[in-house]
Order: sequence, then C-alpha cells, then structure tokens
Amino acid sequence: MTRFERDSAVVLAADGAFDARIDRGWWVVMGANGGYLASIVLRALIAAVDDGERTPRSLTIHYVSPAAEGPVRVHVREERSGRSLSALSARLEQDGRLVALALASFGRARDSLEFQDLHMPEVASPEKLAVLAPTGERMVPMRERFETRPAFGAIGPGTSSRALVGGWLRLAEPFVPDAPALAMFCDAWWPAVMQRQVSGDHSVRGVPTIDLSVHFRAPLPANARPEDSYLCVFRSQIARDGYVEEDGEIWTRDGTLLAQSRQLALLT
Repeated sequence: MTRFERDSAVVLAADGAFDARIDRGWWVVMGANGGYLASIVLRALIAAVDDGERTPRSLTIHYVSPAAEGPVRVHVREERSGRSLSALSARLEQDGRLVALALASFGRARDSLEFQDLHMPEVASPEKLAVLAPTGERMVPMRERFETRPAFGAIGPGTSSRALVGGWLRLAEPFVPDAPALAMFCDAWWPAVMQRQVSGDHSVRGVPTIDLSVHFRAPLPANARPEDSYLCVFRSQIARDGYVEEDGEIWTRDGTLLAQSRQLALLT
C-alpha cells in the first residue's frame, strides 16, 4: 500500500458513516490540500455505491472550513439511483464541524455518440524534463508526495502574460492512479494565476479553493504502469473581485483525456 492509499483510506463505521484521517503530509500553504480532501470523500462515495460497473462520472465539492490534522468522518447519502446513474451527496466533518459538502454522479458506460475535438498540448516527454526538487522557501509538504516535471509555467512570481501552467505528474511512490488520485491530481499543481504578471499592489500570496468540480472522462488504459506520468494542464482566464477560476485537464501520454476540472478560488 502506498502512502496515498493509506492516507486517503476510509473505514466503514457501525453507524454507516466512513472514518478517515487527515495526514499533515498533504499540507499546502493554508492547510490540507483540497484535492486530497476530495480523494477521501470520493473513496467513501465509491465504497457506498459498491458497484464496479458504476464508476465516478462527476464530483463537485465545496470547501466550508479548514481541516486539521486528525480524524474525520464522511457521511454519504444516496439521493437517487436509476438504471444507469446514481446521485449521491456527502458531508466531510471533523469534531462535529462541517469541512466540505460534495455531490457526485456514478454511471455505467453507455453505447452512444463519441467525438473529441480537444487535443493534448505538444510538450516534451517526461524523460526529457527535469524533476522539480521539493526544496526551497516556496515548497510545501504536499510537493514531496509527487514527482513533478514542469513543461511550461515556472513556479514563482508572475512572469507571463498568460495564467497557464502544467507538466508531467505522478505520485512519488509509483501507483496506477484511480479516480480518487485523479481528483487529487486536479488540484495538485501550483495555481495558474501565480504565473500571471500583476501590476501595482495586487500580488498573490495564496489561492484557497472554494469549490472543485471533476469530470472523469475515460478509464485508464489497460497497459497503464505505476511509474507512468500524466500531463496536467491548468489555465485561468478571469480574475475579478478577489476570485479566480481555473480549468484543468489530465492526459495520458497517448493523448487520452482522463479528467477535466474547474475550480473557483479566493485570491489572498
């Protein structure tokens, strides 16, 4: 079992809720990473559905209050289950305090119209890019949990006219990513807005997530290996009134789009 599997694991309690534990190894600037919390909630949802044919299709999670290190509890409710789709809600709580609210859809694969007009960006292969060293003043504990190979968008003060970042990512401990890992990948890069040039006194110190939505678009290829890296692309196009959106994509090396994400974040 990898550290990620252990630190995102859930255990069914006698009352039907799921118990988990927040580990400080997944900390970012202002507490536990939102994608890490999403992975815990999604594990509880998957366990509640307990149907291998109904896989996660959509997850939206709203972050209500910071999570501290230690025990948490996930309360899952099946809102509706039909022939193809199941709709569920979940509450992540700690010491009786609400940390996050989530809605999720699970569904079977269906025979239908298929097309893909979105294409993976052309970047150097991971073998040709340097691994980001998890050291330095700007690094956070969570960065040590990943092998990160930036392809575009430097970490640090804004130097570009575009808020666009990305590169190759995998867990530091080789692991074929499941849906909870993909949900975490969608919030695992540094914020794209930090790449954007700013003027005056409007520098960005932190970008805490308000809500995160992940759409799971394809299963992993059958030949996926634990040591494989995945191309992560994140961009922001609007910052206003102290809020910024960020859109993300997670790709396999062969151009399969695994997940799309969007989040709204607070600029601090």
